Amino acid sequence: MYSVNQFRTALLLPLLLGTLIACSSEETVSTAGANFAPQNETGLHLRAVSSKPWLVTGGDVLVELELAEPSAGAPITLELNGIDVSDRLVRVNSRVSQALLDGLPEGDSLLLARAGEQQRQLRLTNYPSTGPIISGPHETPFFCQTAEFRKANGEMFGTGPESECEAPLQTDYVYYSTEQQSFVPYALTFGVLPPIDVAELVSEDGESRPFIVRVETGVVNRAIYEIAMLHDPADPDPDPWTGSAGWNGKLVYTHGGGCRSGWFQQGTVTGGVLRKGLLERGYALASSTLNVFGQNCNDLLASETHIMVKERFIERFGEPLYTVATGVSGGSYQSHQTADNYPGVFDGIIVGLSFPDVTSSTIFTLSDARLLHHYFTQTAPEGFTEAQQQAVAGFGVWDSIANLARGAARLDPIYTPGGEAEEQGGEVSVAALENMRYSRSVETGVRATVYDHTVNVYGLVPDTRVARRPLDNEGVQYGLAALNSGEISIRQFLDLNRDIGGFDRDMNHVPQRHQSDPEAARRAIESGRILYGGAGLASTPVIDYRTYTDAREGGDIHMLGHQFSTRQRLATANGHAENHVMQIGGRWGFTEQAPDLGALFRHMDAWLMGIRNDGTTSDLSEKVRAHKPAGLTDACWREPEALLLEAGREPATDASRQRLEQPQSYRGSGECTALYRAFSTPRHAAGAPLANDVVACHLRSPYRSDYAVEFSEAEFAELSSIFSTGVCDWSRGDRSGASHQGVWKSFGPSPVNRLY
Repeated sequence: MYSVNQFRTALLLPLLLGTLIACSSEETVSTAGANFAPQNETGLHLRAVSSKPWLVTGGDVLVELELAEPSAGAPITLELNGIDVSDRLVRVNSRVSQALLDGLPEGDSLLLARAGEQQRQLRLTNYPSTGPIISGPHETPFFCQTAEFRKANGEMFGTGPESECEAPLQTDYVYYSTEQQSFVPYALTFGVLPPIDVAELVSEDGESRPFIVRVETGVVNRAIYEIAMLHDPADPDPDPWTGSAGWNGKLVYTHGGGCRSGWFQQGTVTGGVLRKGLLERGYALASSTLNVFGQNCNDLLASETHIMVKERFIERFGEPLYTVATGVSGGSYQSHQTADNYPGVFDGIIVGLSFPDVTSSTIFTLSDARLLHHYFTQTAPEGFTEAQQQAVAGFGVWDSIANLARGAARLDPIYTPGGEAEEQGGEVSVAALENMRYSRSVETGVRATVYDHTVNVYGLVPDTRVARRPLDNEGVQYGLAALNSGEISIRQFLDLNRDIGGFDRDMNHVPQRHQSDPEAARRAIESGRILYGGAGLASTPVIDYRTYTDAREGGDIHMLGHQFSTRQRLATANGHAENHVMQIGGRWGFTEQAPDLGALFRHMDAWLMGIRNDGTTSDLSEKVRAHKPAGLTDACWREPEALLLEAGREPATDASRQRLEQPQSYRGSGECTALYRAFSTPRHAAGAPLANDVVACHLRSPYRSDYAVEFSEAEFAELSSIFSTGVCDWSRGDRSGASHQGVWKSFGPSPVNRLY
């Protein structure tokens, strides 16, 4: 571990905000947000450190002035809205000064910096700390839960219902107990004596310090956030220029998974900030309740919360050397999409059991599974064997069809008492919402779906209270791969595609295929709700790890193929995926006995610090490729731990003896591919591309050459009749013709980069 002060002078590389312009003009601000930009060589530069200057919140902002050459006695002054605030300036080094400014009015302010004859202006736009800034109007109803949130020390955060979504900022201390082997509240005995069971941490240079953690709990954007870092309460309180002696200057942002029932609530847990393995290595950790997808299944709102929590962190503790996002399942959505759509918030990501996003690969798979389950159990219960059903779905186990059909509840607004689990919807986590749910008889009720939760992006169907949706199965040839492999007959294929149908807007089964709303599909693609991969992710180190669940008894949505979909999107957008590392089948602990996850954080640290210390003028994406650690490669483990235990054998204590370094591929040769087969989704089995990013396919007439079987004239005429508007031509991409429209997009209230 190192103190942040050991890094400040040597490694404080300011973010390039714009091209050097005339001395009296306003500083131009980049929307790209890359954290590792080359240093300017001439002139005076002024930047907002804690946030984009047009997205300041809470009335305060950390700003920085940099002179390319050390000041030779020329006074440096700072004015905010015509008032001299030079006394707020803190000298960081001979060229850099910073100031924490507070009391900004809502709306625009003008900041003016002078050094001798040089001057720069920066326009700051301030919003309330309650948000929103880019995600559009707040969702209603919204249930506040500060009184249900348990802090790190075990006490409740809010005082009761009257606290609503706000509660005063609170700071607590916990320590790692050698007796209890867990974090417990820290308190001095008789007001002077520390607990006798406080663990000791020893840094690489031999310095010892107590394992005491400062945890800050507060609220921004209606989200309860936590920030944790090593800090001895006997030391001075940290600030942007006096870091805690235990902090290594680096930040990890944690996330929670889920999605179902993730709406209309503040939430009662964060992604977790008391991560022993990371804290003992000196990292600070941050998270919030709206970064747990089981409480907020909306990646745009999650990104907005990332921005605001990180702003709060920087204003209190200074700019971290880098920020790594980490999370599993629903945490991977957030990590991927903020890194791509709002670059600079995260510098690297470490994700597990990953998906590209919830809007495409996950929802497409779940909705298709529900259609297939209904067809196999209701429409044609005797028409297919279990093996044939599995072949049509493409899943690793037959059980996944019903399992994933249940997962489609996140698309379904209607809860039916006594209904079959695979057909249910309207899932909510707050009891008070149960009597507020939408139904056919209560059309003004809340619609508990992903689409309605993200209505600010998709908009409403005209003259309704229903969100548009980017969901389409027109032209999809279900079971195409099973037909071509001979696992189902032509008659089964025709009957399936004639009768599978689709969903109406309430997820009721209907005879006709469902079609996407063109506006929703366009917005999903343009805004990055469907992960693009060629924006911020083009220059973001990504480590993607997972245990293997494709063959899990009972089924599982966390399929290996989703990981390959992400890699394919990166490769398509950028011409390569060299910044994407995949490791499959490790034990993923953070201990000496199971070191895999700890090793990934060490590799990520080396990767990001190599980029940060690269003073060349190379493009950031080139630096990412150049500084990828040699020991960080695609890998798998020859014998998964679960299989060893089932066979009555203990896993090897030395994980490296089981580790196989080998490029991971969706289809191909190699031991890893044989050990960990990536199974298809129903859409892949219908011919969709590996990237699985097409909402609505282009349509064309079926060709006989599409099929490995010979249709009779009558059968082919029937096929053409079933697909009267055509079958999917997946090679042409999405029917909307939309493309990603760039980074730092807003849906309001901020007008900057507004996407309409």
